[in-house]
Amino acid sequence: MITKIYNKVALGVFSFLLPLSSFLVTSCADYNVTDDFYAEPDPSYVEPYNDLDPVKQYINRSQYPNMTLGATLKVSDFNKQELAHAACVTNCDNAFFGTSLMSGNIVNAKGVMNFLDMSDLLTHVEEIGYEVYGSPIFANTNQPDEWLANLTAPIEIPVDFVEGKTANYNDSTEFHGTVEKGSASIAKYDDQNTLKIGTAANVRIIEGFEVDPLAKFTTTFWVKSDKDASYTVTFSGNKVDGSGADGKWILKAGKWTKVTVEAQSAEGETDGYLRIENSRSAVMYIQKVQVGYYPDNHRPQTEQEMKDTIMYAINTWCDGLMKINAGRISLFDLIEEAIDTKTVMDNGMFDLKHSTEKIYWQDVLGSENYAPVVSKVASDKFAAREGDPSLLKFFISETGLEDEQTFESLKYWINTWDANGAKIDGINAKVSLAYSEDAATLAANKAAYEKLLGNLASTGKLIRLSNFDIKYKDAEGTNVSASAITASQRQNLADFYAYAIRSYMNTIPNDKQAGICKANLSDTSDPVGLWAIDTKTKDWVRTATYKAFCDALSGK
Repeated sequence: MITKIYNKVALGVFSFLLPLSSFLVTSCADYNVTDDFYAEPDPSYVEPYNDLDPVKQYINRSQYPNMTLGATLKVSDFNKQELAHAACVTNCDNAFFGTSLMSGNIVNAKGVMNFLDMSDLLTHVEEIGYEVYGSPIFANTNQPDEWLANLTAPIEIPVDFVEGKTANYNDSTEFHGTVEKGSASIAKYDDQNTLKIGTAANVRIIEGFEVDPLAKFTTTFWVKSDKDASYTVTFSGNKVDGSGADGKWILKAGKWTKVTVEAQSAEGETDGYLRIENSRSAVMYIQKVQVGYYPDNHRPQTEQEMKDTIMYAINTWCDGLMKINAGRISLFDLIEEAIDTKTVMDNGMFDLKHSTEKIYWQDVLGSENYAPVVSKVASDKFAAREGDPSLLKFFISETGLEDEQTFESLKYWINTWDANGAKIDGINAKVSLAYSEDAATLAANKAAYEKLLGNLASTGKLIRLSNFDIKYKDAEGTNVSASAITASQRQNLADFYAYAIRSYMNTIPNDKQAGICKANLSDTSDPVGLWAIDTKTKDWVRTATYKAFCDALSGK
């Protein structure tokens, strides 16, 4: 017996069938409770496309057994289980969550991992029997940069205090230091020679020593005044604040007082000195000044220490990810956009990206060992955390593969990694496609796309196309917006989508088709969607592109 629970809201144009446990944490539309989940109907049923089934039902699974249709969503949109969720689950085989599930959004500066959103998502996915394509496990962007910087920071070491220069004015008969303002001289005070600093005077009481910008210097001096005095202290260009107003140092009258100043030199300063800027309140007398320092108590990590640290980070991240995953995601982008198209190696191939400002995995592991190392760790953690190794597939994700040199460079690196024992099952090619009203441009676009597909097929790897949004350009090359596109232009765009899908399915061998992933299911500012968004009701309305997907995927 099916129990029906209703919750009427404005988005009642569609309904979900959910297990009761899911209903208790969501309330977005009409719900029917049953043992199986499906989301129906689609967000809209209006002419002329109201007789079409969900898009994924048109894939000929016997002819194209590995073909899938995916969609990119935000985790928050999926977990809300509203419009975007319904459209995705009903029409697509799997969902991809972009940067949302990458380590940079999960691991904080201390290495604490927040998997709350991912946990909610995977719990729901498991309940409804749905699939997720995993976000890149390793990349150069959207990585936990603060955590990696903290892990690889220089190591603290014990250091000894280094005695520096001393100026003993008890033994002096003449002051040879620098008086920048006012007066300073050797004078008898309390039956001994001292450095007398007049009021409103700026005097370097010790100088002529080397400064290390990383070292912390300690300067001590004995001072006395007959009246309460206030003064300012500057160490090698760096003002050192005292406890008084405006950072003044306060000297109580009547007794010799030992003053200790701890400071580093100002950036770029090369002259070592300590300057007293005496106020107008009282004359000051100084006996002895001594300066020394503690050297920088850090040293860079050795090459082996750095490698050990990065291996710790790789193991920690992969273990946390695969623990929360528990085998539920078995297809991942292993590495994302590693190619540096600005740096050409001696063999004519593009190098991998490298950095002197951030920690890049390949900088520590070595370019040739990057994928072998991370694929082994990720594979081991997947298997150790309830994953079935026979189902695990890793893809290398890259953009700009329409460029022949970029493609050949990626192929070179994949071959290098394969030879070194990496697990690389496929390529996730991020495509950048455009329809053009200019016939020559359109022909060139098609030729480039077909060349890309041929190149990808030649690798023998599983091939997935992502970022599968096609923009519409007029004859002058200007983008036509979703709000301005005409019905005939929309049909031209839909036909181009169908062409792109058929070309993929006809060029990539059937057993190597890992599917197509739509970047946006509905229109953005560009008319890229299977659905347009009604400006008044905000409903999603099927477009000609929806029908084009159905026709192309069915083999028509």
